[in-house]
This record gives sequence, C-alpha cells and structure tokens, in this order.
Amino acid sequence: MFKKSACYLSICLLAAPLVAFAEVAPVENESPLQLALTQLAVACPGLAKHVDTPMQVLLQAFYQQQHGQQVWSVGGRVAALQAELQHVADDGLDPANYKLPTSNVAGDALCTDIQISQQYLQALQDLHYGRLPQGRFEPLWHANEVPRDRGAEVLAIAGPGLQNIAVAFAQARPSLEQYQHLRHVYAQQRQQPLPNWQSLASGPLLRPDMQDARVPQLAQRLLNEGYLSHLPVTVDSHYSATLVSAVKNFQLSHSLQADGVIGPGTLSELNVSPAARREQLRINLERFRWLAQDMEPDSLLVNVAAAQLIVYQNGVPVWQTRTQVGRAERQTPLLKSRVTRLTLNPTWTVPPTILREDKLPEIRRDQTFLSRQNLQVLDSDGQPLAPDEIDWENPGNILLRQGAGPRNPLGQMAIRFPNPYSVYLHDTPSQALFNKGPRAFSSGCVRVEHALQLRDLLLSPAERARTDQLLSTGLTHEFRLATPVPILLTYWTAQADSQGKVSYAPDIYGRDGALLAALAAKR
Repeated sequence: MFKKSACYLSICLLAAPLVAFAEVAPVENESPLQLALTQLAVACPGLAKHVDTPMQVLLQAFYQQQHGQQVWSVGGRVAALQAELQHVADDGLDPANYKLPTSNVAGDALCTDIQISQQYLQALQDLHYGRLPQGRFEPLWHANEVPRDRGAEVLAIAGPGLQNIAVAFAQARPSLEQYQHLRHVYAQQRQQPLPNWQSLASGPLLRPDMQDARVPQLAQRLLNEGYLSHLPVTVDSHYSATLVSAVKNFQLSHSLQADGVIGPGTLSELNVSPAARREQLRINLERFRWLAQDMEPDSLLVNVAAAQLIVYQNGVPVWQTRTQVGRAERQTPLLKSRVTRLTLNPTWTVPPTILREDKLPEIRRDQTFLSRQNLQVLDSDGQPLAPDEIDWENPGNILLRQGAGPRNPLGQMAIRFPNPYSVYLHDTPSQALFNKGPRAFSSGCVRVEHALQLRDLLLSPAERARTDQLLSTGLTHEFRLATPVPILLTYWTAQADSQGKVSYAPDIYGRDGALLAALAAKR
C-alpha cells in the first residue's frame, strides 16, 4: 500500500509544475485540439488508454506553447521525427517503443497529431532522464535534493525543437562524457555481427607456466576479442608468457586483479557471452542518463562496481584512485551529498552490525581481543565500562571504540558527508587489498587509496598546512571544509574512453539482470 501511495504522490509532484503552468496562462477560447486533450477518453478513446496523467498534462502544456494548433502537418516534420526515432537505437532504446501512426487515428487528424506528439515528448524525456525510474531499480539517496521540473525541461527542448528535430534529440541526450563515449561504441557495435567465443571449462587455478588442456581454447578466446593479435605459432597446453600478458590485459579492462592467474573471477568474466557484453553497454547507457542528472562540475564520483573514485574540477576528471567498497551482503549505498568535514586521526566506533556479527564472536572466544585491538568498551552515553564486568553472552547496549593510531581501520583520516547510512570515505591500513580485484571488502564505507592526496584536492593550501599540523599531533580533530564538495556514489559496470576502449566491472551486487529485463520490456 505504501509503494502505491508513494508512486501516486510522485506522479502528482511531476505533474504539479505543468498544472501550475497551465493555470497561470489559461486559454480563453480553447481550440478543438485542446478540447480533445481535456476529454481524451471521449475524443480519442484508443489513444487515451496509453496516455497517463503526467503525459496528458505535458501534452496540454506542449500544445499551449503551440497556441492549440496541430504541429505535425508541416511538410517533412514527421519524416524527420521518424528518422530520429530510429537513431535512438544507438542510445540503447528500442524504436518500437515510439511507434508513430501510419495514418490518421480512426480517421481523426487531431488524435493523430496528439499521438505523434506523445511519442515525440516521450522519446525526448527518455533520452534526457532515462526510460526507467532509477528509484525503482537502483535508488540513490539525495541530501537536500531540489525537485527538478522535468516537464518544463522537456518543453524547453521540445517546443523550439520542432524547427529542427535532429537538434532537439541531440539536446535531449546527456552531454556527459561517459554517455557520449559509450554511445559511440554501442552505435558501432550494434551494427556489427556479434563476435564468436566459446565458454571455457571450469577447472583448477591456471597459473603462469602451467600445463592445462584448456590453453588452446583460452588462446582462441583471447584472439576473438582482440587481446591477442594472432595465435602463437605453436598452441599447446603450455600457459605461456604471451598468453599470460594477454590475460593480464583482459583482467585490467575488467576490474580484476591483473596477476595472470585464471581463477573463478577471471573465468566468470571470460565466459560472459558476446550478446551479454553488448547488452551490458546498453544498460549502462541508461545508468549514465541517470548519472547526468546528478553530476556537478566540481565533485567526487565513486563508481561502486569498479571500486574507483574520480575527482572532477570544472567538469574535467583530474585525478583517479582505487577504492574498496562494501561486500555484497553489506553493500555501499548509492547517494549524493556534500563533503563537509574531515576527521583527522579518527577513532572508530564499531557499527552495530560489525559489533554483532564480527567482534562479539571474537571477544567471546578470547577477551584479550579487546586489548590487542585497542578497543575500549563504552556504555550508550560514551562512558567507559570494565570489560570483565560485562556478560558477553548478553552485553546489552554497549559500544566498542578503537583509538587513533596506525592500526585504526580508518587510517589517518575519514572524509565525512551527511547521509542516513553512517557511511563515509576513509584511509585504511589495509593497503594490500587495493591490488585485488574486484575490491568489495568493506562493510559499506569506501576505503580510499592515497587518501591524503585526495585531501590535497579538497582543500586550499592554507587548509592543507593546517591539517598537516593537526595530523602531526596524533590527536583526533574535526576539520570543516571552507567549501563543501559534492560527492556522488553510484554504480555502473561498463564504460568507454575517448578512444573507444571499453572497460568493464563485475556486477558485484547483481543488478544488471533486473535492469536489462526492464529495459528490454515493451512499454
């Protein structure tokens, strides 16, 4: 019941700005077309069942812009729209979802014009914002979100765009570089036959210089996707240096540990079918349409799937580093917030889940675990408790806090931003894990490699000098940023660079399948 109510409320909120628009500029003598829109179920019954309330309101505002006149009788305009609707296939959208009537709907020119406008507006809206509602599939929490007037934004493109349909579609597409690069690759690939490669059989770990009957098949697999330029002169069961080098390149481009060892993770990525790889590009175009709504020129962008962090300044990526993110059972949440402060030489208060599932079993086995881990026991008010006076089988409402120092899991610094999940970015003593892949090791927070370099990019020179002084004391300090920085934690599993090189990330949280099924479904 709650979900239905929330959905209805969302529809009302979407429609509200357009309703207000219609109310502030009423038309005294409504045209026949405007009258048909207000009584759509009667005037165009076949069309009415395909037009929901937000679209009906959007159509009314669109035709009010056009002074209540038909817009698709202008010579060549429908043909231009039809051509652009075919091009949305390059965006990973299905042109069949925007089918135009081939003749007047039930012989009624007004209904035909309205139906064409519906598909025009829907296509622009889907290109700009995404065909699917992000909140239904990969919810992203926002701090202090300002509601967007989506209808007004679509109208700002659609009205002037009637003079040049191709320009309207180009304006609707995100200018985000991730989107443009991936669209270019997908547009090329979808016109080509699918590559052909066969799945590799499972087996023991395949390490460099070993013998394995699967090696000839592995060589052919690497050749078919371009990781080998040609097959070795002799292809036998020897896992040679040439093949190891090709596998390492494959691992690097799939966010795996580039060690040349073929274990379950690498084997799984090698065995993704060519068709599934192509569809992976398509669903990530949808994700980038979502991402475009939240990106700001100066921001931190974390791709949770690839465990990477990118710093943007003036819309340009200036620095990138590896991260460690939450395990599948303790996922890093998707969110948008603003970095407001740093905790220098942080203490660490053990989160409830980690206390219950990780720490308590260790303490019950050996109470010296507390002293060895520099853990202090506190009551709910933060007052110290004596560990030997606590019933560890039923400890009640206690806290565990680890003091600042080299063994603290937050390292030298935590980067804080408001959110309801109690997650943050932080330094870590677990530096060796940055060489792994995928890097899903944490309990939800994001561990950052080279965290102090990230600090340098967030602060002014004077602020950096001050934080250096505070770090040198070894004491815990809270340091507020003079200028908060937007941060966006999001999720995508394929991207392309400006040269068309595609890199992938394992779908660590198993989200691609549901998104693909929904995107493939007919409207």
